[in-house]
Amino acid sequence: MPVLPSLENTSFNTDIRNRHLIYDYAAHDSNGKSEKWRYEMWFYNEDRIVYAIHGGPMAGRKNFQTATYQCIRPGELWQCNWLEETGTICSLVYDIPNKRITTLLGFSKGHWTQNGAARGDKRNPEDLARWRRLACVGESQADRVLLSEQADIVEDFRGPGNLETIDLDWPTL
Repeated sequence: MPVLPSLENTSFNTDIRNRHLIYDYAAHDSNGKSEKWRYEMWFYNEDRIVYAIHGGPMAGRKNFQTATYQCIRPGELWQCNWLEETGTICSLVYDIPNKRITTLLGFSKGHWTQNGAARGDKRNPEDLARWRRLACVGESQADRVLLSEQADIVEDFRGPGNLETIDLDWPTL
């Protein structure tokens, strides 16, 4: 069984490749007050994503990662999954016709409880080293906070937008 599912004979190039989404989660702060958590995702190619977080407890984070994609329904539903240096497991489903994102995030305890330390840019070696230390916080890798959310897509276009391109030789998890 291959680690990465084959994208051959899928609608990946039409549906996902180089697609850039900006989306808002309708969330609540610790006092229950409504707020928007803005995220930005660029499906860079068949095995990379680039993203930035502009709102919510993880605001100020810029990252790129190796990702796996699988087509659920061509032209309609795609799933994208990745693991971060913080130990956080991410799964995103992109609903094309309904312009919705559905996510399940398995935050490492360190990422969730020390979210200020999870901010920064992966291109900065100090930020990356700090993120990796966050994965070690807690009793075990089972010590996680699960967050299931849905977001509305507010912008959908092709290309980098304001996100920086990456070098495919840069290491990821």
